[in-house]
Amino acid sequence: MISRFKNSLTPRYAQLADHFRQRIVRGLWPLGHKLPSLEALMLEFAVARVTVRQAIDLLARGGLLSAQRGRGTFVTGNPAKDRWLRLETTLKDLADVYRNDTPKLTLIEEASVMPVLRDTDGTPAPRYRFLRRVHSRQDEAYCVISIYLDERVFKMAPRRFRHETVIPVLLDLPKIKITRAKQTMTIATADLELAEQLDVPLNSPIAEVRRICCDAAGTILYLGEASYRGDYVHLEMDLKP
Repeated sequence: MISRFKNSLTPRYAQLADHFRQRIVRGLWPLGHKLPSLEALMLEFAVARVTVRQAIDLLARGGLLSAQRGRGTFVTGNPAKDRWLRLETTLKDLADVYRNDTPKLTLIEEASVMPVLRDTDGTPAPRYRFLRRVHSRQDEAYCVISIYLDERVFKMAPRRFRHETVIPVLLDLPKIKITRAKQTMTIATADLELAEQLDVPLNSPIAEVRRICCDAAGTILYLGEASYRGDYVHLEMDLKP
């Protein structure tokens, strides 16, 4: 049988553990469920016995599985949902998420760089400050974001922009009035760089989110291009009947 796994810098057991975790998240393996035998999992995924054992051990350390001698392996926990990051659909609600939840921000890069814009985005500012950083919670990276901020706006609160999440700071500045904001989300997979920064297997699902904020003149004050770990994203929308 051909293995499901591609050649990757991510160990095969970690990729297998991610498959198991997703089955638990989706309810295919509910709480108390007994996993198939080692032999069945070896056959299904075309991996060695040691790979299955390592994957189970990894999830057992996280409290999701328990291997019981003579009985088998059982689901004993669910991935925590309190770590979900809600992708809000209004600018105020989005700001409140970050205002009330202050993640650790690790700056990777800062420079003066012009963003790649689309015709429908708006009018570019004369100059942008570029910040690329990783957002983490409890020492676990969940987002890598590239930020392009109008240099004139950046100079109004440089320290805050470097050390706080940007959207709440934008809304706090009395001289700034955002009249148009939009957000798009695309489901994609992690390339090698993102996989390393987010500590996930190569080709893991991620949410690519692109946000733009403009002033009354149509000038793009802020462009954010964020990549979120798929297991951190939670999107809810009210559907009109």
